[in-house]
Amino acid sequence: MKTFFKNYKQTIILLISIIIGAIVGIVYKEKTEVLKPFGDIFINLMFVIIIPLVFLTIATSISKMKQPKRLGKIMITTVLVIVITSVIAVLVGIGSTYFVKLVDTNNKEQIEAQFNNELEEEKEDKTILDRTVEAITVNDFSGLFSRQNLIAVMVFSILVGIAMNMAGEKAKPFEDVLVSATEVVMNIVKIITWYAPIGLGCYFAVLVGTFGESIAIGFAKTFLIYTAVAVGFYFIMYTLYAFIAGGTKGIKVFWKNIINPTVTSIATCSSAACIPGNIEASRKMGVSDDVAETVIPLGTSFHKDGSLIGTVFKIMFLVCLFGTNIGSVGGILQILMVGLIASLLVSAVPIGGGTISEMMILSMMGYPVAALPILTIIATIIDPPATMLNVTGNTAASMLVGRVVDGKNKVAQS
Repeated sequence: MKTFFKNYKQTIILLISIIIGAIVGIVYKEKTEVLKPFGDIFINLMFVIIIPLVFLTIATSISKMKQPKRLGKIMITTVLVIVITSVIAVLVGIGSTYFVKLVDTNNKEQIEAQFNNELEEEKEDKTILDRTVEAITVNDFSGLFSRQNLIAVMVFSILVGIAMNMAGEKAKPFEDVLVSATEVVMNIVKIITWYAPIGLGCYFAVLVGTFGESIAIGFAKTFLIYTAVAVGFYFIMYTLYAFIAGGTKGIKVFWKNIINPTVTSIATCSSAACIPGNIEASRKMGVSDDVAETVIPLGTSFHKDGSLIGTVFKIMFLVCLFGTNIGSVGGILQILMVGLIASLLVSAVPIGGGTISEMMILSMMGYPVAALPILTIIATIIDPPATMLNVTGNTAASMLVGRVVDGKNKVAQS
């Protein structure tokens, strides 16, 4: 019980603060406006730290990358499996939320006023190339200090990391400075998280006080639907993947050995903590050591079924909240693209990836950055089932890779 509380302490505290905020909002309604400054403090602190967090984490991560070993067939197959299963996860997320209104709010003007930012209307026709240039670059260095140009900041961060790699040992002093600055920034983030229960609690109280209990019901509905989808995905999709990897024997050895990693993922809420158990489970399923030891660690960063589905839920919550029309094929493709980029590329950043991912959602979907705490709340309430899918998906992926690399006869021999 002690270990459980230690692993979930921050989540439990945040959930309690959100529940208290909901009760305060329902009881005191518009009077909760007096709490708005306390919520704004938290939002502003997050906005201030987001640019240095993005730049430092991405630049230092790339600068530390060694020359990758040529793993040949294993690496190529791993990438293909990750991409294919990730697309499937996003499509499941879209399919399970497209016809469901996660939150009922009908007053768009009130919502825009609450977030102090109107949804941008297109004032001129621009080609897709023009929009791409505006998204990935700025015409002045000072523009990189604005959270509105988050994608440009990411591109610049990648270029800096690559340039440090190219410079080799000569870049070591600069890299040391950035690594040191990253440690300082992460401690600032830690300090901000100490205030998070107060900030999010007040923020949620004002939301509920302004929009009524519908917003609270929306979060509860999101949690329940996500959990149901996660459970269904867990049993149906991973059984299918195990069958593809090893037939009926594959299903048998998968479910015989997956329970321990599953329980560990729910108990710790950490994909990284499950790596040893996942590798051991994969070996018992007949996956070769070199495949398991490549796919599992790589998948922990890049292969996240639960996070991918969760990203779609975050997007669709905002779609319902702001009354956005995504009925066209283009809208669905946009959600697919944003889901993949936000979850696969950004969450691969070892630290701060969750916040960066959520900012990417807001930036690429064109929603006000003041809605960031809403995504933080969703991330908090779906964390356990999302981690379960992230961890289990890595084991299933290792079986699929093993099926291609070693053949059906090798996989499922336990």
